[in-house]
Amino acid sequence: MSIRRTTKAARGAVAMASAVGLALVVAGCGGGGDAGAGGPGAGNAKPPVRTTTPKDGGPGSPAADSSKVIGEMKGPDGIVITLHSVIRDSGGFVTVSGTVTNHGTRAFNAINWRSNETELRSRSSISGATLVDKAGKKRYLVLRDTNGECLCTTGLSGLLPGASRPIFAQFPAPPAKVTEVDFQLPTMPPASVQITD
Repeated sequence: MSIRRTTKAARGAVAMASAVGLALVVAGCGGGGDAGAGGPGAGNAKPPVRTTTPKDGGPGSPAADSSKVIGEMKGPDGIVITLHSVIRDSGGFVTVSGTVTNHGTRAFNAINWRSNETELRSRSSISGATLVDKAGKKRYLVLRDTNGECLCTTGLSGLLPGASRPIFAQFPAPPAKVTEVDFQLPTMPPASVQITD
């Protein structure tokens, strides 16, 4: 009998949390702009750029100076990645930081940016990213933690039109003499970037 009551209480709590979440989403989607109301220039108006936070509640992306642009990748459906930094750390790895922005007309999910590994929990991540040392003819894959998860942005789904989100990926560091690499993601053109210390 107590198990049944506990189950009912848990269901009630989940239903309440879902209702509150839905109310917040609906409130956030409303807005007092008249760009879509048929006013002058409504057909040419672009949605404002919004920054969203990771859904997975993890540590998120390392801080990067988003005003600095060292590279840009423009892909299909209006998806743009702006690269802010590629930093060599003393721990023997390189961290790539940037921002993904949806300039398209529909929500974006990064399913095509993941690697082919089956043990990854997040289906929407940038685990398929690579760094390529063209001179040394070497390709570096995203690092993994002890659980096999990528050291990169995960939970990258439902990026609405006009929204942006910080991204990052960590790779093994190329030799110290390598200062230029190509950052690559599936479905996107590569971007040549400089590694800084």
